Amino acid sequence: MDFDTPGLLLGLLVALPAAFLLGWAASRFDLRQWRRSDRQAPKAYFKGLNLLLNEQTDKAIDAFIEAVQHDPDTSELHFALGSLFRRRGEFERAVRVHQHLLQRADLGEADRARAQHALAQDFMKAGLFDRAEEAFRALAGTPFETESRLALLALAERSRDWHAAADLAAQLEKAGTGSFSQRLAHFHCELALEAEARGDQAAATALLDKAQALAPQAARPAVQRAQALAKAGRHAEALAVWDGLRQRNPEAFARLAGDYAACAQAAGQADTAREALAALFRQAPGIDLLRALATLDGVRPGTAPQLLDLLREQPSLSAALELLDTPRADWPESARQSVRDAVARAARAGQRYRCAACGFEAQRHFWQCPGCLGWDTFPPRHIEED
Repeated sequence: MDFDTPGLLLGLLVALPAAFLLGWAASRFDLRQWRRSDRQAPKAYFKGLNLLLNEQTDKAIDAFIEAVQHDPDTSELHFALGSLFRRRGEFERAVRVHQHLLQRADLGEADRARAQHALAQDFMKAGLFDRAEEAFRALAGTPFETESRLALLALAERSRDWHAAADLAAQLEKAGTGSFSQRLAHFHCELALEAEARGDQAAATALLDKAQALAPQAARPAVQRAQALAKAGRHAEALAVWDGLRQRNPEAFARLAGDYAACAQAAGQADTAREALAALFRQAPGIDLLRALATLDGVRPGTAPQLLDLLREQPSLSAALELLDTPRADWPESARQSVRDAVARAARAGQRYRCAACGFEAQRHFWQCPGCLGWDTFPPRHIEED
């Protein structure tokens, strides 16, 4: 076979440069097109980021929508857009964005779990608690499992489903999330109230025992137990429970000192209770202790001998009101000055000016707020006058 060597060489010399030129032109065209589309998407993205930093949420959303249109396959833009919608309260649009992400077949497992969590948050914020619960339950076995259990616990508390709340709290504690003993004690106390309401006193007692074992220093199990015993007429037993609470948690006991006084009277132990309450009053005077002592003494709180001590140590409006409800003839000496001190102390918080723009409070009036630097934002009236 004969070859025309000069003709072949000539053809190669012409074909090779032509192929090179065509390839170069095609690559330049593709590169320009890629650069153009690449510039458009980041430009819209950074524009949205800038608007977001400047707290122009509406314009930021428009910029992110534009960025998503240029690059619909970028999941991060969808997440940013969904979060913005949720922050603005546009929950329906946020749900649509996250549901669209979940429908994508090319979405990775990590992003799928993230989108499911975001969707659950959308439902939660929108008040669609049944759908939120379903969405959170779908996160079992994902990196968001702990967060979903905490959210489910909040939903169980909101719906007062104490059995579910107790189960979730136990799971979280077992997983090492933290200690839930205090909350578990409250859940068992709530279940005890339900058992008592249906007449199952044995179950209520067992639940209170469990609550006290979970949180030995908690006041509520002892309070409910004492109140239940008093209601059943077992005043001596109730008084023993009250005494235990008084020694273990005197602050919580003081709030319910009136119940203790009534129980002591019914049990015929008024003198012993008076001594205990008087000792506690000397350590930490309070209006509830004063009223309980007055009950045991059979006098009005306004005429109780401890009232002036309370007004001197703790000049509160509640103590002053007890005195004002008492006829002036029965007022002890120096009572007028004690009442004045209590009213002056209570009024001090309202004798301030508050900025209408930022809430900054000050004793004196400012033309320019020291907090937000706004002008004429301080009303000319005290807080108590509004």
